[in-house]
Amino acid sequence: MLRLLIVEDDPRLGPIMRDVLATGWDVELVTNAEDADRCAAATPFDVMIIDRGLPGMAGEQWVRDLRRRRVQTPILLLTALGELHDRVEGLDAGANDYLVKPFEFEELNARLRALTRRYDGSGQRYDIGGWEFSPEDQRIESPYEGSVPLTSTETALLSVLAAEPGRTFSREELLARVFAHGERDTTVETYVHYLRRKTDKDLIETVRGRGYRLGRLS
Repeated sequence: MLRLLIVEDDPRLGPIMRDVLATGWDVELVTNAEDADRCAAATPFDVMIIDRGLPGMAGEQWVRDLRRRRVQTPILLLTALGELHDRVEGLDAGANDYLVKPFEFEELNARLRALTRRYDGSGQRYDIGGWEFSPEDQRIESPYEGSVPLTSTETALLSVLAAEPGRTFSREELLARVFAHGERDTTVETYVHYLRRKTDKDLIETVRGRGYRLGRLS
């Protein structure tokens, strides 16, 4: 099992998360950044869930501190703050993904799998018609207005397409590669829409009756 550190001070939510996720992860639960720092220093983790509103040092600040120390462990920031500027601040602090409470455990598990599946430290970058996609940083650089943050699921989907730019992927194949078991075909369409809305409507091309491929941007 991959090792997961949960940093959550809610006395009800923390133990529930630990017990539910323990079926697929080797889980350690702590309630503050100081204890989390000691755990992370003593043994490596494959991924972390960090609550933004921790007592003492806030979760977002600890994420910044980890990144300053060049700790590259994938981090999912958990918060009750769901406005766009809150999400952007969390990602800019160094988190790889951001999930708003309340959430479904199926989605949380899928996001953790996506973080650990795609993160390999390779530093691979893809040029997509003037856009520069960096899966490791979970961002795509716009030719117009700078860096655009992506969620872990958006990153995973675009990574599959960018790795084989000339290939058309069926919805079923993308569903199996990127999303949690049990998701519907329409989930693929939803995330294609999200990516187009954040970037360019032609970044991903729909191939009628077959699926999707990377767009041929001029």
